[in-house]
Amino acid sequence: MAITVDDPRTEGLTVGAAAELLGVTVRTLHHWDEIGLASPSERTRAGYRQYTSADLDRLERVVAYRDGGLSLDAIRAVLDDAATEIASTLRAQRALVAERMRELRQLDGRLARLTAAHERGILLSDEEQREAFGDDWDPEQARAARYAWGGSAQWAQFAERSASRSRAEWQELSDAMHALQRALGDAMDRGVAPGDAEADALAERHRELFSNFFPITRRMQVCLARMFESDPGFAAHYEGVRAGLSRWFRAIVDASARAHGIDPDTATWE
Repeated sequence: MAITVDDPRTEGLTVGAAAELLGVTVRTLHHWDEIGLASPSERTRAGYRQYTSADLDRLERVVAYRDGGLSLDAIRAVLDDAATEIASTLRAQRALVAERMRELRQLDGRLARLTAAHERGILLSDEEQREAFGDDWDPEQARAARYAWGGSAQWAQFAERSASRSRAEWQELSDAMHALQRALGDAMDRGVAPGDAEADALAERHRELFSNFFPITRRMQVCLARMFESDPGFAAHYEGVRAGLSRWFRAIVDASARAHGIDPDTATWE
């Protein structure tokens, strides 16, 4: 609040009264006193320290510059050093504030994308999704994934990665997934058997590629392969690449899991 030397409240104020008048805490005034920034200059006959109107003028300036974001050292320089150019100090402070505002806007943008990713998953428009993933891609099914898995740790990891993924990165990932599916179909056509080195390499390639969405263990991959075969939507997609591919893919994932000491029949999502 603004105070004047003519205000009778500004003469002989105790620490508590001064704190109330200025809108600060008694602890703050004690601290400023201890560091020599602003101290009461009078004492009562009983020895209690009191602020004069001149003391309060200084305190009001301290409060004003503190509210402007200046450090206590900068405030001391402004008040005590006659050579200090107050306008220059304030311009420097404004520059710092502008930079902080820029950082906060960037932070707000990141938080907005994180929020949207947790709510929507893929941060591309429907048209952009079809361009990246193919004409048979259904953005509505992609949005429905949140209702199926939105409470899982994997959905949170998926959203966190989605928030920072650009359209070009989605396109690159989509191209890699399509290339893998073609390689799976070609290997099946050539008679590559589950457990063969090439089949194991393809299973590992899938696991590594899928881990771009969220970290996936071999046990989790077994569960995924099981779902790719049993879920009508996923099965139709794999069957569209090659007839019988969903079953063959599950077989090579199961064989790869066994090679790593995992029983696919008892594997769980962990």
